[in-house]
Amino acid sequence: MNITKVNSFSYEEFIEVFGNVIEKCPIICAAVWSQQPFSNPFDLEVAIQEFIDNLPTSGKEGILRCHPDLAGGEALRCQLTTESQKEQSGAGLTLLDGTEKFRIDQLNTQYKEKFGFPFVICARMSDKNKIFQQLNERLLNDPMAELRTGIEEVKKICHLRLHDIFSGSPVTKP
Repeated sequence: MNITKVNSFSYEEFIEVFGNVIEKCPIICAAVWSQQPFSNPFDLEVAIQEFIDNLPTSGKEGILRCHPDLAGGEALRCQLTTESQKEQSGAGLTLLDGTEKFRIDQLNTQYKEKFGFPFVICARMSDKNKIFQQLNERLLNDPMAELRTGIEEVKKICHLRLHDIFSGSPVTKP
């Protein structure tokens, strides 16, 4: 995929290709589509990030609520998005033993009770040990710090998903 092709996409094509770079939030890409043409993949990523940064707190919380629990019910029911399935599998979350599964369920529940949204981490940049460590550590954060951390993780996920779409073309500042 190249940026010239992206800039020629209709609204529907753009949403079909980029609609899940932010988990289950095609509305973000819908809003960004109107900013075409993009000079390069990095410009598209910046547009998405700026849109997210300009959302009120409730909008950012909404983005986080669109993410599934790690190794949670959606995973067990095979209801993850293709991207999330690949990411969670790559981090070893599909191979948890009974004790690990029980513990991650406990931590996910504690986290959601405290913050009101699921724990989000860039699974592709983690493994199950780092995920457990981060869950424990981030449970100590205050809500606003955790909201900021969660959104930064969303941006990392977005960056990697855009990289995949552009087939290895750099999504970095030119």
